[in-house]
Amino acid sequence: MIVREAVLTMIIQAIVVVVVVFSCFAGLTVVERKLLGRFQARRGPNRAGPFGLLQPLADIGKLTFKEDFIPAGANRWVFRLAPMIPVIAAVAALALIPFGGVHDWAGHTVTFYGTDLGVGVLALLALSSLGFYGLILGGWSSGNKYSLLGAARNAAQMVSYEVAMGLSLVGVVMISGSLSLVDIAGDQCEGLWYILVQPVAFVVFMIAAFAETNRTPFDLGEAESELIAGYNLEYGSVKFAMFMAAEYVAMIVISAFAATMFLGGPDGPWLPGFIWLGIKITVLLFLFIWVRATLPRFRYDRLMKFGWKVLIPIATLNIVVTAIVLGLGFSG
Repeated sequence: MIVREAVLTMIIQAIVVVVVVFSCFAGLTVVERKLLGRFQARRGPNRAGPFGLLQPLADIGKLTFKEDFIPAGANRWVFRLAPMIPVIAAVAALALIPFGGVHDWAGHTVTFYGTDLGVGVLALLALSSLGFYGLILGGWSSGNKYSLLGAARNAAQMVSYEVAMGLSLVGVVMISGSLSLVDIAGDQCEGLWYILVQPVAFVVFMIAAFAETNRTPFDLGEAESELIAGYNLEYGSVKFAMFMAAEYVAMIVISAFAATMFLGGPDGPWLPGFIWLGIKITVLLFLFIWVRATLPRFRYDRLMKFGWKVLIPIATLNIVVTAIVLGLGFSG
């Protein structure tokens, strides 16, 4: 009976997370286009529904009824599989994010997180890396040289910025003494948020997060002026929509990850924890959109030099300084 209740609880949690995340993804597309319109002194979408709020439904309908084809030179099985990988990886990563603690509702114990892994930080980084394989395989399997070049750029970009992202988190792990996201969030609820003791790490993490989610100014894998559309050039209809969904869900996941590691996770006064985490995620998503509206795309060689010659040394130096401070007996 206990096992059955636990399984039923996990299924309900999974359904709620998927529904909420994909609803947020749909809303985020409208919010981004509205904000970009304001940044650029125009209105943004305003035809589909009141204030353009039904624009996601219009986009889904348009993409669903578009022709879905597979190029003659493509690897058909990999071409079909590639768009699913980043979506599955992004949704799976949400199971590791603590949206709150443990609560008793109607005699049942409910946890506001999917699972508490002792190596949660490493698992989330692994799932984040896994999503990139969908982009790489999508470009390779298309049988198009421009798509292949976009996939190669994504691979090189992933290697360089994954290192910086991982190093930026080492300082937080050293202070917390745990790789569990639940423990890290709990430590901040009882003390200082880690952004106050690791501000350099937070900046490095966020810069690497833009590259990790393939967002402007690091969207070199789909540079229209050079690669036409890059890794997703040959995709249309629902497969193209899945790549777009993966990008926005990845933005939500990486924002939730940053909020958990540096901004106290669900910590906050008066309001429930999941609302506080939602507010922090919203602020970080606004930062993603703001940067897209402000900064131009980097030149590719400068992108790589910035990752290897700037971010990685800064992240490494931050680890050394953190180790010295902790060795001298100070802590966050």
